[in-house]
Amino acid sequence: FHENTLKTSMTKWKPDFDSAASEYAKAAVCFKNAKQFEQAKDAYLKEAEYHTENKALFHAAKAIEQAGMMMKDLKKMPEAIQYIEKASMIYVENGTPDTAAMALDRAGKLIEPVSLEKAVDLYQQAAGVFENEDRLRQSAELLGKASRLLVRLRRLDEAATALQKEKNMYKDIENYPTCFKKTTAQVLVHLHRNDFVAADKCVRESYSLPGYSGSEDCVAMETLLQGYDEQDEDQVHRVCNSALLKYMDNDYAKLAISLKVPGGGVKKKTAKPPHGGAGAPAASAEDDDDYEGGLC
Repeated sequence: FHENTLKTSMTKWKPDFDSAASEYAKAAVCFKNAKQFEQAKDAYLKEAEYHTENKALFHAAKAIEQAGMMMKDLKKMPEAIQYIEKASMIYVENGTPDTAAMALDRAGKLIEPVSLEKAVDLYQQAAGVFENEDRLRQSAELLGKASRLLVRLRRLDEAATALQKEKNMYKDIENYPTCFKKTTAQVLVHLHRNDFVAADKCVRESYSLPGYSGSEDCVAMETLLQGYDEQDEDQVHRVCNSALLKYMDNDYAKLAISLKVPGGGVKKKTAKPPHGGAGAPAASAEDDDDYEGGLC
């Protein structure tokens, strides 16, 4: 490296940090092309150091993010994420929050196969950055990623909270059809939490959304809640296996097909017996406690 760029003399008062950063950037690319990722990471961090000295914070953050990508290539995911998070903080400080949010989103995608928990954290951080900038659509999309992973992790209380926040954002930007879908997701999450009252409340609150009352989504949820409340397994099964729910995001579709009525799955009526077996005798709703048993 041209270390002489960093020396001062009688005629040169200031070390040339810009040239030093440029040399390290070139070296990093050479190491990267040679698949020497550890050395490439070190070179990117040196580049970042000199950009920082030169007050070129955006370029410093870019170099730190690249160091993270070298760690990814070495399959060292936690270290990769640390560097990307550090870079995103610098982006925010530097007044480029969009770049920070996009870096956090990329980091979330990288870590998802390794740690869903960390991915949730990164998506929520990214959503927060966009929310601070009043970029509600982007924020809601990232919250949506977090909500789905929370469902996959069975952290249903947190998923319910995240879904409500997401829905409020879509309401603020007047994307009502997406609000309808979020209501359906909320109902499924609340029923898996054994909270019929909360599920019912979500639907009631959605009546104020333009176009919700009488819509396909609304009718499906009213039918589902009625069937669930009356322990009508056939009705619940019919709604949960309808195209409307089956073609939701996979995590919610799984909630739908695994939903069971309370009271140990008692059937109220003997419609068509499953798989050609004999129908179970009908049980009266009065005999059963509506909130007995639970969900699978």
